Amino acid sequence: MSQSTENTADVSLAQQAADLIDARVTDLARPGQLSLKVLAADLQTAPTHLQKVFSRVVGISPWDYGAEKRAQAFRAQLKSAPSVTDAIYGAGYGSPSRVYEQSGFLLGMSPASYAKFGQGAAITFDIVSSPLGRLLVAATQVGICFLSFGDSDAELSATLAAEFKAAETLRRDEGGLRAVLEDVVGHLETGTMPSQQLALDVQGTAFQRRVWQALLAIPSGGVLSYAELGLEMGMEAGQRAVAKGCATNKVSLLIPCHRIVRSDGAMGGYRWGVKRKQRLLSMEKRRIGAKE
Repeated sequence: MSQSTENTADVSLAQQAADLIDARVTDLARPGQLSLKVLAADLQTAPTHLQKVFSRVVGISPWDYGAEKRAQAFRAQLKSAPSVTDAIYGAGYGSPSRVYEQSGFLLGMSPASYAKFGQGAAITFDIVSSPLGRLLVAATQVGICFLSFGDSDAELSATLAAEFKAAETLRRDEGGLRAVLEDVVGHLETGTMPSQQLALDVQGTAFQRRVWQALLAIPSGGVLSYAELGLEMGMEAGQRAVAKGCATNKVSLLIPCHRIVRSDGAMGGYRWGVKRKQRLLSMEKRRIGAKE
């Protein structure tokens, strides 16, 4: 096969993939983004080959292309849809929580501040009961910077203090965070869109943020292995790097690390324990089943 013929075939393959992604964005019967594996199967090619060809021809990965297409659709829907929730589903998001992927993370705390245990940050927090035990949510004036489950308030307070031991102020505010806590607990219990946009004040490297965005693309009730998530990101041997990106996620309920399992299907680890991970996944699967 000549180089020109090969290039023509590559362009054709990339165009077919782009057309399928475009169609899926507005396919309300099957909301969400096509996985690389499904996309490759539809085009009768290998996922790794499709990833390489698409990235070379288009300049970005199929995942990034689909994410941008959904973002465009969401912005367009906001101008005409009756509500934000309608706009979210109209843009092809499988669940309201996945709008975080495109709404953007508000980065108020600088990378240097995070690296120095929150040096100079003013942080408030509160602790409430939830279906998974006691729940702590901490926030700066920009947004949520930390979230954790535990068995006691003392344990959770100590964890927060260790995470941000150089913060300028770290105080419990039982009234000021009530609306935020209600939104987080509501998101946990029902998966519904928060009554207000939950801004996130999280900081990470460009790669860590790519991992978090990829986690947000996993639909509620679904799971991937570290290897599969790496493949979705265009990294054939990125299992360890992806695992590290998951481990640095400080708001793990809202950016769903619990949807990552071992390659053999076993639960794997979870910072709040395997039982909570199993419970979270079971809750999500029940919600999906109730809708069908």
